[in-house]
Amino acid sequence: MSADGDITGLLHRWRDGDEAAMNELSPLVHDRLQQLAHSAFRNEYAAQTLQPTAVVNEAWLQLAGAQPAVENRGHFYALAARMMRRILVNHAHARNAQKRGGDQLRVTLDLAAVNEDTQDSDVLELHEALDALATHDSHLEELLELHYFGGFTAAEIAEALDVSESTAKRQMRFARAWVRRYLDTA
Repeated sequence: MSADGDITGLLHRWRDGDEAAMNELSPLVHDRLQQLAHSAFRNEYAAQTLQPTAVVNEAWLQLAGAQPAVENRGHFYALAARMMRRILVNHAHARNAQKRGGDQLRVTLDLAAVNEDTQDSDVLELHEALDALATHDSHLEELLELHYFGGFTAAEIAEALDVSESTAKRQMRFARAWVRRYLDTA
């Protein structure tokens, strides 16, 4: 059986209450979770105090505690990306409260993906923009969450959201333009 099949099988066993499946799953998904975390940290400022490994560990603990009902590998990684977004946002809020708005946790967006002229946007601005997008189209918000916080490619997004790759690319272009407009007017 392929690694993807192993992961999906273990996820199903875990969903069905097999605690041993979680222990078997951990080493199979750890590297990809690290990639997701590193993607979220790709262009961060040096002042960042939270490390990708800490985000992975916290996300894994939250996922393990929730024992989510996941359908497949793509769905699992989408949930992990959402957990990582929450962790980064919560950390940014805590830092802001502590510093009274200064020295915010900053994550640089893929400028080519959003707008070459856009200045670095912090994680809270991106979070706010994605929340605003969700009020219009939660599917597009999820798509960009996977891209920005999970580092998913268009092919991986297509698999996770069960759409064609060309549909994922088209929706990403639209959603990026929406976020760019939102950030430009915010």
